[in-house]
Amino acid sequence: MRSFLAFILGILARLVIVRRKPIVVAITGSVGKTSAKEAIYAVLRTQYHDAVRASVLNRNTEIGVPCAVLGIVPAGRNIVLWGVRLAKGLIASFLTLRYPEVLVLEMAADRPHNMAELAKLAPPNIAVITAIGEIPVHVEFFAGPKTLAREKARLVEALPISGWAVLNFDDLTVLDMRERTNAHILTFGFGEEANVRASAFEVRTYYKDGREIPEGVSFKLEYEGTIVPVRLFNVFGKAAAYAALAAACVGIALKMHLVEIAEALAHFAPPPGRLRLLEGIKRTLVLDDTYNAAPQSVHAALDTLEELPGTRKIAVLADMLELGKFTEAAHRAVGEKAAKLCDMLITVGDRMRFAADEAVARNMNEEQIFSFSTTQEAGEKLQEILKEGDLVLIKGSRALHMEKVVREVMAEPENASQLLVSYTQ
Repeated sequence: MRSFLAFILGILARLVIVRRKPIVVAITGSVGKTSAKEAIYAVLRTQYHDAVRASVLNRNTEIGVPCAVLGIVPAGRNIVLWGVRLAKGLIASFLTLRYPEVLVLEMAADRPHNMAELAKLAPPNIAVITAIGEIPVHVEFFAGPKTLAREKARLVEALPISGWAVLNFDDLTVLDMRERTNAHILTFGFGEEANVRASAFEVRTYYKDGREIPEGVSFKLEYEGTIVPVRLFNVFGKAAAYAALAAACVGIALKMHLVEIAEALAHFAPPPGRLRLLEGIKRTLVLDDTYNAAPQSVHAALDTLEELPGTRKIAVLADMLELGKFTEAAHRAVGEKAAKLCDMLITVGDRMRFAADEAVARNMNEEQIFSFSTTQEAGEKLQEILKEGDLVLIKGSRALHMEKVVREVMAEPENASQLLVSYTQ
């Protein structure tokens, strides 16, 4: 049923795009896709208002992408509901006067040929490549990282000459993709030669009830000699800055002013489960990064844990999946890093035990390392060891459901989606 449904949805979505001719901003990468999509959406709303549509959540597959084009929500296995929603989507797409001027679409390449098919379905005017990394997620379904990178590069290859390739300057695998297109190119990153560059990056904090609480990050946004300050609220880590930089590139490609872009980014909120700062029990703080886990994103999350204030730094890490032959090496690399900056380490799953073993080998005190098979055990242990002032990072692949651990240590579990601070702070 799935393949037939994908076929039908693909045909309908392609017809809509041919008929309506929206600007298609397509985003891919191994990490950072959804955050970049949300940042781009926040920026483009300033210029296009209600005439911009972004794909919902991470619906980035052969089912999710055409649903975003049609403006409908997937109906699972309910054939009748699919029929109703497709009818509504077609009426809204073909018969109404208003259709989005811009579509912001996240696209995934979980298997060979995925990206090529999605690029045909919704040919991009602007292609954004966030990051690939040395050991990207989903690599087990490809011959190796280079093969996966080539598949993601199909998005850049699909650009017209008048299009824009927005590439991460600091990721050499992504930067090499500039050789695969004749379109305009904008690079972003912290490197001095990036077209759109971040500098003076820092974490901002404030004091509340005697505690130092992270408020967000700030940096200077530089483009062609113009520099404007950017402040992001309840957004942490350089990964957030990369998302903002990618959004700035898209805004520039669509002729927005840098000041307008910077102001719009103040309204960029992190998607659920992506380094969101939450209030924990016992006057602790929780970094909820539970949406998913890949080697690059875990290392970035640990970097964020290190740079934020906390009496003790605790990492609760679950298995990273779909790494194939790179599984042990990738998990051991995480353990090596955790040993350098964590006061305590809790692991969940058989694969992350490699990290625990490596942390011990790197001279981390064995009494500060705990390994479990289930999230329930990990949550119970975390509740037991937490002390006032602790900062806790919780992260793992989606299949491990680490959001359950977050709920165990939330100050208000029934309001677990509530951010600690917002841009209205």
